[in-house]
Amino acid sequence: MTQGGEAAQHARDEGDDGDDAPATLPELYAAHRLGLVRLALLLVDDLETAQDVVQDAFAGLHARSRRLLPDPDRALAYLRVSVVNASRSALRRRRTARGYVPPHEPPGDSPEARAVLAEEHREVLDAVRALAPRQREVLVLRYWSGLDEAGIAETLGISRGAVKSTASRALDAVEKALEAKR
Repeated sequence: MTQGGEAAQHARDEGDDGDDAPATLPELYAAHRLGLVRLALLLVDDLETAQDVVQDAFAGLHARSRRLLPDPDRALAYLRVSVVNASRSALRRRRTARGYVPPHEPPGDSPEARAVLAEEHREVLDAVRALAPRQREVLVLRYWSGLDEAGIAETLGISRGAVKSTASRALDAVEKALEAKR
């Protein structure tokens, strides 16, 4: 063995690869965490987000540690790329959140408006209850169950024409009953 080969063998035996690069994840974390947080902080301008980005990068490295940790340069390069990409994603999420405009919510009804609406609903239900059974069935299947004319005809065993005429007469009767109450 040559003298250079003996020195390299001794360095491997001692666990020293000659460039003092961290060999384990905790060593890599201790050596580079602050620098990576500074990098992320410059990109996202928020310490908490920067710390989260770096933590996620180290978690990703841990998941790939078999491939990347034997080569500390690759591991550090992976961390830098992860921090930059995660910072970009954080900025995109932030920009999307700031640009979001919630849909317009109409103001809540006043108690008086709800009482009037409830009274109108009761009047309509009373008018529907006063209909002939076939008329009531057609309206309930149409407006409560959402069936079309063919579905109502099939359900009740009548023709589509009978459904149309029955629905028309039923709606006229409900309208007249409501007008009579006013």
